[in-house]
Amino acid sequence: MRLTAGGLVERASARLDERLSTTSSRPFALALSGGGDSTALALIAAAWARRVGRKLLILNVDHRLQPASADWTRACAAFAQRLGADFEALVWDGPKPQTGLPAAARTARHRLLADAARAAGARILLLGHTADDVLEAQLMRAAGSTTPDPRPWSPSPAWPEGRGLHILRPLLDAGREAVRDFLRGEGEAWIDDPANLDLSYARPRARAAPAVHVVGATPVTPETPPAFAVDRAGVVILARAQIDAAFLARAVVCAGGGARLPSRARLSALAARLAGDDAVTATLAGASVVAAGESVQILREPGESARGGLAPVRIEARAVAVWDGRFEIHAGAEAVEVRGLGGASTALTRAERETLRAWSPRARRGLPLISVDNAAGSLLAPPPGVTVRELVGERLSAACGLVEREAD
Repeated sequence: MRLTAGGLVERASARLDERLSTTSSRPFALALSGGGDSTALALIAAAWARRVGRKLLILNVDHRLQPASADWTRACAAFAQRLGADFEALVWDGPKPQTGLPAAARTARHRLLADAARAAGARILLLGHTADDVLEAQLMRAAGSTTPDPRPWSPSPAWPEGRGLHILRPLLDAGREAVRDFLRGEGEAWIDDPANLDLSYARPRARAAPAVHVVGATPVTPETPPAFAVDRAGVVILARAQIDAAFLARAVVCAGGGARLPSRARLSALAARLAGDDAVTATLAGASVVAAGESVQILREPGESARGGLAPVRIEARAVAVWDGRFEIHAGAEAVEVRGLGGASTALTRAERETLRAWSPRARRGLPLISVDNAAGSLLAPPPGVTVRELVGERLSAACGLVEREAD
């Protein structure tokens, strides 16, 4: 049944109750463009925050694509102040691509929002997508796009900026017109971005298509992922009989540290090979997939051809950085250099080299070697003051839907 304006607040508030903690001291974040959908969500979220005693952080991204964008940001700041919420303005600076602008803007927006939310300590970001956005995505795919449906609850698509951050869309079962009816009833105005009328882009064309009755987003039935384990080296291990293409796609991206799903053709071909009995060693999305007997291991492919190899990074004193999309490293009182261990295990102590032998040579080569001055350490024994956190397991659990609410 289509959600009307009359039930909008109750249904959206129930989504917040279902997914968010009512006792956390952390803020939660909301992306506000000033359009009707995000304006309505901000009103509802601010009321919910007051009810449960939590702090709301409103974030606005100025893409610098419209002459009036700075005015829109000022309007959003004033609106956030009126709601009693904190506010931060974010800017997508730099040159803009001549082609693929909407996709580039979406990627930049998610990265900016994720960085700001994480910096504030938020683990939840609210977005104001509605059932009309689901319909538009379906129309865009029918026209040849690969745009996915927005989901009610999902990990942030930005990586590694969005690590530990989930997105909640409380209005996804509401039609856009119901949202605007709600705003009219509240006496609220909103901003209409002229880019939404530019038919040179796919989404405005979908929006301008002949009207289709919106009955709400199709419920997403959570998939049951296979049982899997992830060791300290970020190696995903599971029974071969349990693997399927959907899990394989998520696992190779997470274990490989990348951000792009593999092509459907390559994914299907590898899944078919794994369904057989022969030994398999293959590379997909920057990960090695090794199947022998009844088990499968999925781990970072350390070769130079995989996303440019294990590029070295320098982390300044007391800073935090993600190396290779798989390990979060906190530097101590001194700056550190991080690179792939590769064949440089001779820099480690004898005891550490002995411990590393528990892992396969392929897994060892993809581990971080962490150097401070003349001292060196690895994942097992980093230099004094340095801490290392493996991200593959946490990321894969979130991608498989095993994180169901903020408290998880």
